[in-house]
Formats: sequence, structure tokens, C-alpha cells
Amino acid sequence: MEVPYPKFKKHCRSVEYKTSGWKLSENRKAITFSGKKNIGTLKLKGTYDLNYYQLNQIKRVRLIKRADGYYAQFAIQTDLNIVGANGHSPLPTGKAVGLDVGIKYFLADSNGKTIGNPQFYRKSEKQLNRANRQKSKKYRKGAKPQSHNYHKARNRYARKHLRVSRQRKEYAKRVAYCVIQSNDLIAYVDAERRAEGRLECERYGKKSKAS
Repeated sequence: MEVPYPKFKKHCRSVEYKTSGWKLSENRKAITFSGKKNIGTLKLKGTYDLNYYQLNQIKRVRLIKRADGYYAQFAIQTDLNIVGANGHSPLPTGKAVGLDVGIKYFLADSNGKTIGNPQFYRKSEKQLNRANRQKSKKYRKGAKPQSHNYHKARNRYARKHLRVSRQRKEYAKRVAYCVIQSNDLIAYVDAERRAEGRLECERYGKKSKAS
């Protein structure tokens, strides 16, 4: 009997297990979920080798549904050793930097250097709008369920948004890696703190003008 794909609620696209409710196969290429959701056994595809870790190091397993398929995330407890290009631990740089993120620039540091905003969404905006129009043309008001072509168009539109989201995440990772490799101490501005400070400045500024 073939086990169907797991079903999620409308506003919940993931299910999480801790140290129980799942079991890896001997070759670590498949995982079996037990419980009321009847997920069953799923094959694992990817470049990460789970044989490198012990089972007691895996603290959580999360099954996530995205526009291009299902993903299994493993939260693993391990000691991370940072190794430089020469194979040894990098030497301290003795540098400190302050960072601030914004809209005009992706990143600005205390040394006056700025990193431009790649604007992945703006570059893909035409394709996103075209995919959205194709999706809207196939939508039939009051029809339940919608046609198969509509769901295909909706999935294409969602995959394009997912691509932009991944571009942003990977770009942020590359920039963050360069920053931590070049500095020993990094200070950044909290967005909530900055918003609170802006409101306080506006509040006191109005009072001073009124007085």
C-alpha cells in the first residue's frame, strides 16, 4: 500500500518531531514517521550525509512543505570548528565594526563602506507579474474545486517567489560570512530599537516645535 503525501492545514505547512516519532533507516537514506498523521516512510534526497552524525545528536526533525516539494530539516547538536584557508584556525584580526542595514544600501558599516542592495524582487518583478496574471486568468469565481490548470499556474507563481526568497537568503549568508571572517567584534543596530528611537525623536521634536 502506497502512503500518500502528508496533508497540512491551510495556515500550517510543517510538522515537527523531537527525539521520538521518527526513525532513520540503516543507510540513513529514508526516514519513517510514526503517529496519527500516517506519513509513513519517505526517501531522503540531498547532498548532506547523515552518517557523519550519531542519532543522539539529532534533536529535532521537521517536515516542511514548500512550493517545489517537501523538505526534511534536521536540528543537530555539534561542535563547530572554524578552519581557515590554510587548514588551521584563523588568526584574530583585531578589528571591530558596526553594521546597519537599510533600504538604499543592503549594508553600511562604521568604516564608511556600503554594500549595494541586489534588488532580487525588482529584477524578477516582470516574471512575477506575468505568472500572477496567468494564474488569475485561470481562476473561476465560485468554482469549488478550482481547475487543475489553475493549481499548476498557482504553483508556478509560488515557485518564482520561492526563488527570490532563496536568492535573498543566500546573498545575506555570503555577506555575513565575509563580515565575520574580516572582524573579531561585530555590533549591529536592532530594527526594533531603531524604530523606537525614531518615534521618540518624532515625539520630542513635535513637542519642541510646539513650545
